Amino acid sequence: MSTSSTDAAGQPPRLDDGRRRLAVLGSPIAHSKSPGLHRAAYERLGLDWSYDRVEIGEGGLAAFLDGLGPDWRGLSLTMPLKPEALALADDVERLAARAGAVNTLLLAPDGRRLGFNTDIGGIVRALGDLGVRSIRHGVLIGGGATAASALVAMAELGAASVDVYVRDAGRAASVVDLGHALGLVIEVRQLARIVEAGGADLVISTVPGGTDLGLRPSDELAAAPLLDVAYAPWPTALAAAWTEQGGTVAHGLGMLVHQALLQVRIFLTGDPLAELPDEEGVLDVMRRVA
Repeated sequence: MSTSSTDAAGQPPRLDDGRRRLAVLGSPIAHSKSPGLHRAAYERLGLDWSYDRVEIGEGGLAAFLDGLGPDWRGLSLTMPLKPEALALADDVERLAARAGAVNTLLLAPDGRRLGFNTDIGGIVRALGDLGVRSIRHGVLIGGGATAASALVAMAELGAASVDVYVRDAGRAASVVDLGHALGLVIEVRQLARIVEAGGADLVISTVPGGTDLGLRPSDELAAAPLLDVAYAPWPTALAAAWTEQGGTVAHGLGMLVHQALLQVRIFLTGDPLAELPDEEGVLDVMRRVA
């Protein structure tokens, strides 16, 4: 695996190269909204591409990749496959390398597997919809795999410091290491202390949907905008408490749609920064099916 500070894809794939198959992989996967989002986008773009979902558990990605034919263009990866995808990619773009997770593989015509992380850009773009475009101090709730992408997103927005609230401080070790590598001042705090937390410019919760923390944030913390990456069931207990305290909340569907749009850019052009033809129209139909 090598990393690049620029586009991992190098040359964009040709649209007429016969590679039309795409899928989202992970476990569990039946609930994934990705097929609907991607199919809507390709239909809008006039592309006869297929996009399916495939149940692949931990340790199964390598064998699946080895069995793919030349008709495959790319893959979206959910947990638990993001770390495996990082290890199996031949080239990895900067943000994915920073987060230690790949959620998108572009299967290049020359056989290379090109790794990207669109979760980070999805978070940044969703926060832009919320009016958040720069921060100095952030709060991160949760220390799992998505927390790494959230932390990189905060760094991309200019954060200097981030407080990480978790039940078990030991589980935050990798997030702390990543924060230090990003040049952030990281403070790990017990989750129960959000009831007395100070203010922040932004709060991101990466706690799985359906989890009730049994806690209400302090009024000072709830004054900050909250991005809750969960979207089902909605509202989460945390989002409901935030709203009751007069705070501003965005749910994870915005992040999901934006990260999927960036994946479409990659599959179409090889570059997550290259805008699509009729991108506003594509984004609109994706939002409608989300």
